[in-house]
Amino acid sequence: MVPILSLWLPILVAAVLVFVASSVIHMFLKYHDKDFAPLPDEGGVMDALRPFNIPPGEYVMPHAAGRAERESEEHKNKANEGPVALLNVFPNGVPQMGRSLAEWFGYCIVVGIFAAYITGRAVLPGAEYLQVFQFAGTVAFIAYSLALIQHSIWYKRAWGTTLKSMADGLLYGLLTGGVFGWLWP
Repeated sequence: MVPILSLWLPILVAAVLVFVASSVIHMFLKYHDKDFAPLPDEGGVMDALRPFNIPPGEYVMPHAAGRAERESEEHKNKANEGPVALLNVFPNGVPQMGRSLAEWFGYCIVVGIFAAYITGRAVLPGAEYLQVFQFAGTVAFIAYSLALIQHSIWYKRAWGTTLKSMADGLLYGLLTGGVFGWLWP
């Protein structure tokens, strides 16, 4: 067993590498640029919603407060008439990336901590690179990728978008596994 505190360096280095790799993917490779389609008559939709001054949050329409309302004829008629939508509303203004990037880096640290914990319980000090790589990389891949599938199943996110993000997660897992294998005590 390897104590988690002795793995602070691979946790930090893996988080930095994943952060840099994700920055390269999103700023330079641009294959995520078409993950979201524009609305038809975006300006008209924005003009129609603006007077409601919708606070930031997640919304669904038509909304049902519970099962009885969801099964009512009125709700079914609204759903059939459409549109049926999930809506994420952000604060007005140009998005500020600083907080999101800090949260992403924090998440990368958390993934590294879980990879360190599980790998440290399964792999002995002085283990071969490949054994460490397999454990840490698999844990990181799971953390970065598998929960994304739920968005395609339940929220109808395009499977192509999910699969691209999972491919990113595979890269992040490989980087994490590589760092842990390299810096394993």
